[in-house]
Amino acid sequence: MSFTASLRRQADGIFEAIFNHPFVRGIAEGKLQREQLIHYVKQDFEYLNAYMRIYGLAISKSTSRKDIAVFNEQISFILHSEIHPHQNFCQAAGVTYEELQGYPLAPSAHHYIRHMLTAAYEGSLGEIMAVLLPCPWTYLEIGQRLLEEVRPSESHPFYEWIHFYGGQSMTVTDQFRERVDAWAETTTELERARMTEHFMLSCQLEYLFWDMAYKLEEWPVQLEAAAL
Repeated sequence: MSFTASLRRQADGIFEAIFNHPFVRGIAEGKLQREQLIHYVKQDFEYLNAYMRIYGLAISKSTSRKDIAVFNEQISFILHSEIHPHQNFCQAAGVTYEELQGYPLAPSAHHYIRHMLTAAYEGSLGEIMAVLLPCPWTYLEIGQRLLEEVRPSESHPFYEWIHFYGGQSMTVTDQFRERVDAWAETTTELERARMTEHFMLSCQLEYLFWDMAYKLEEWPVQLEAAAL
C-alpha cells in the first residue's frame, strides 16, 4: 500500500463525516440558506488566497522544474478556474462575487490557514504537499460522490459546483499523491510522521470549514469597530 493510500485509509472516518455533513448534504439536496452560502464564499475566498501563497512557498523550496510547474499551474487554476464554483454559490445566494471579498477570517478558517502556513514555513516540500493534499482530495471525492448520487440536471441550483469538482479527470490530487508517495519513500520515519500529522489535521480542518459555514461561525466575543 502506498503512503497516500495509507493516509486515506487512516482518514476514512473524517472523509465519511465530511460526506455526511449537513452543508454537503445541503449541496446534494439543493437546500442551503443564503447566509450559509455567503459565509462559505467569504471564508473560502480568503482561504484560497492563503493557499496560493503557500504554493509560492512550495516553489521556493522546489528543486525541479516539474514541481515548480505543478505549483504554478495550480496558482493559475485558483485565480482563473476555481472562481466558478464560488460564482455558483453567489448566484444561488443572490449576491455578486465582488461583494464577498475582503472579510475577516472566522476561527476555523484562521486555524486552518495558520496550520498550513506553519507547515509551509517550518517543513520540507514533502510536508507542504502533505498539508495541502486534503483540500483537493476531499473536494474531488465530494464532487464524484454527489455526481453519482444526485446525477443533477441543469435545474439543480448547485449543478455547476457539483460538476466542477466531480467532473475532474487528471487532477492536482493525482499529482500531489504521486509526489508525496515518492517523497515518503526516500525520507526519514520522523518526517513521514510529520507528514501524516499534517495530513490528518488538515482533514479535520476540512470538516471544520464546512461546519463553520453551516453554523455561521464567528469569534465568541464581538468587538465594536474602532472609532475613526
